[in-house]
Amino acid sequence: MAAMAAARLRVSIVVIGDEILGGFVQDTNSGWMAGRLQSVGVPLDRVVTVPDTLAAIDEALATELARERPRLVVTSGGIGSTPDDLTFEAVARHLGTSLRTEPLIDDRITASLERTRSRGIRVSEGHAASMRKMARVPAPAHLLSGGSGLIPGVAVDVDGGCGEAAGATIVVLPGVPAELRRIFDEGVAPALLAGRGDPQHVAEVTHPYPESTLNPIFDRIVVEYPDVHLGSYPGRECIVRLKGAEPRVRQAMALVAAYLADLAADPASARLSTAWSSRWAPAQPPD
Repeated sequence: MAAMAAARLRVSIVVIGDEILGGFVQDTNSGWMAGRLQSVGVPLDRVVTVPDTLAAIDEALATELARERPRLVVTSGGIGSTPDDLTFEAVARHLGTSLRTEPLIDDRITASLERTRSRGIRVSEGHAASMRKMARVPAPAHLLSGGSGLIPGVAVDVDGGCGEAAGATIVVLPGVPAELRRIFDEGVAPALLAGRGDPQHVAEVTHPYPESTLNPIFDRIVVEYPDVHLGSYPGRECIVRLKGAEPRVRQAMALVAAYLADLAADPASARLSTAWSSRWAPAQPPD
């Protein structure tokens, strides 16, 4: 138990899909999950996107499971009924286990096929077989709550699971955003994330100057507040974001605020701000 108290759960996300790598579909799932993880204070270490091949999925699983543990490796996509939906098979192969039929999902598929037949639509053996592929999960997997459709979300423990200091859990989620979000909120968060995070205080301030103008105060914060995560994001209005323990973040942000106040009091800063803002103005069409 003492070892677990010192071990902090970390997360990797493996996004699977040729359509994402080809630019046909935008991945919104990893960004959404990153926000959920941030809110509960569980660090997201990596997001990697791989094609729909057994070799690519296997390589990604091996890389992420080799990282610091305890670890949750979440996959998104590749668990439908088409030939390129290979995630369940890839996870089973990587772990050296077989696939089994999950009865609850298989029953749902049977009911769906019967509804199709009742409408006078012929269901071929090939179609039925491809549908039942969605019920074939890695043998050690268990269903996660929230999966109300035909495509399940499952978890597979490795080396005792992510509840152990040296363990990991692979969570396989569908790529359909609505399904993924429901399973994550109802199955993943309460079962695998609850009580495992260290929520961080986040503070932001915007300013109208080039990002580099604040480098002197950034350098000071890095030295004096190494435990505070500093982010700076340029734009028409630049954003400075600090994250960490609330007292430390407030102290560091007070330094930023004082620095910005000094800039605002300098007449030259207004000219600098105007020049910076003009860079972001849309180009005017020729007369």
